[in-house]
Parts: sequence; C-alpha cells; structure tokens
Amino acid sequence: MADVKIHAETRNEFGKGAARRIRRDGKVPGVVYEHGLEPLHITLPGHELLLALRTPNVLIELLIDGKETQLAIPKAVQRDPLKGFLEHVDLLMVKRGEIVQVEIPVQPEGELAPGGNLLEHVLPALPVAAEATRIPDYLTVSIAGLEAGASVLAKDIALPEGVKLAVEEDAVVLQVLAAQAEEAPEGEEGEEA
Repeated sequence: MADVKIHAETRNEFGKGAARRIRRDGKVPGVVYEHGLEPLHITLPGHELLLALRTPNVLIELLIDGKETQLAIPKAVQRDPLKGFLEHVDLLMVKRGEIVQVEIPVQPEGELAPGGNLLEHVLPALPVAAEATRIPDYLTVSIAGLEAGASVLAKDIALPEGVKLAVEEDAVVLQVLAAQAEEAPEGEEGEEA
C-alpha cells in the first residue's frame, strides 16, 4: 500500500461555478468524511491527486491548511467521462488500526487449459475488511490449467494476514467459459451458382 502526502485547503465556495473555478486552477474539489463529524469541504492539487489515485485504495496523508496530518482513503471519485480528468473526490478519514471495508482488484496469473477458453471476471474487485494501513494493492489468483466450467470462489483466494472477506464465501469471482464456435455468415451455405 502506497502512502502519499497531499496538502489540501478548506474551501468556503460551493456550487458549479466555484467547482469550475477550482478545476480551472488545476485543483480538485473534494469532501472529507469523518465518523461523527460534519463533512469538511476541501481543495486538493489536481496532478498530485491524479497520481495518487492510480493506486487503488491508496492511503493519503492529508495536511489540511497546514494543521496536523490525517489519514484518508478514497471513498468515491468522479471523472469527466470523455477526458478522464478528476472532477470531484470524496475521502474517508481513517485511523491506524481501524478496520475498513474496501474492494481489492483481483489479478489472475497463469494460463487457462488449451482450447480457446475465455476468463470472465464476475467480481473484478473482491470486497474485504482490512486494517486501514494494511490494505493490499491487489490479490493474485492462479488460473493455471482451469478448463471450461471451472470457477474460482471468494473462499479459494488466499488473503494476506488480517484481511477478511466482506462477501459470501461461495461468491464466484472468476469463471472459465467455453469458446464459442464460429458460425458461417448467412447466405454462404445454401447459395446456388
């Protein structure tokens, strides 16, 4: 898990116009949620935040208005659907030792059994409960030699110490599908010359 330090500022302007001005300055509007407290509206540096969010479930050390550093994880990220730049981010304050529920990307490794089978990601990210400062970046799953009809269940995935499933153990994460036979285009079989 990557730790990233980002300096943020509180903001008092709200609405579309204020958000556009913030984004024009290369910054991103955001909201920080903390247990039992009112949400805090902040402005974050756009480029630093974009780099940080390349890692799923990144642990961010926020220095808000130069005060004491606090830990946060991304809760929701809104991107422009066409250009991909960040429009808004919601962060959740966490404490060291606190258990949080997150989704960890699943990365298959190995080759399927021969025959042109296809791998379907039923759950591309596995919901788990983990300590906030020990969230793995991803989970690897061996698919070596799996044939059509085989499935990888949530309980089959090896989890690091301190990480527990937050989904049914029998939930299908990956499944192997048989390759579809190619059909001849219509009109070729019954044509007469």
